[in-house]
Amino acid sequence: MIFEMTYQIRVADFAEGFSWYCTFLDRQPDFIPHEGFAEWELIPGCWLQLAEGETAEGSGPIRLGVTDIAGEMNRLISLLAIDPFEIYQREEVPVKWGTFSDPWGNRLGMFEYLNKTEEAERIETIIYK
Repeated sequence: MIFEMTYQIRVADFAEGFSWYCTFLDRQPDFIPHEGFAEWELIPGCWLQLAEGETAEGSGPIRLGVTDIAGEMNRLISLLAIDPFEIYQREEVPVKWGTFSDPWGNRLGMFEYLNKTEEAERIETIIYK
C-alpha cells in the first residue's frame, strides 16, 4: 500500500536553491533534518525535498496544482525572474498546464483545473479530509 510520496530536486548551490524554493513555494520548509537538505509537505503525505548535489538530467517535470496558473506564472516572473512559459490546453484534458525550469535545470510545472467545481472538490478532499 502506498500512502506517501517524496520527490527530490537537487541544486548545486544549496543556499541559493533554498532561497529560490522558499520564494517559489511561498513559505519556509516544514523539515530541515541536516545541512544541505530541506523538505516541504505540499499536501498531506506529499513531500518536496531539496538537496545539495548535481541536478538529475532529464528528470521531471513535477507539476503542482494551482488555482490560477497565469497569476502564479506572473508571480514567479516578478519574484524569481523565470522566463514566461506557454500555458497549454486541450479539449480532452480537464486542466491547463505549463512547464518551466529552475536555475539549476530542474523541470517544474503547474496545472489548473478548468472546472472550478471539480477543483474545489479536489481541494476539499485532499486538504481538508
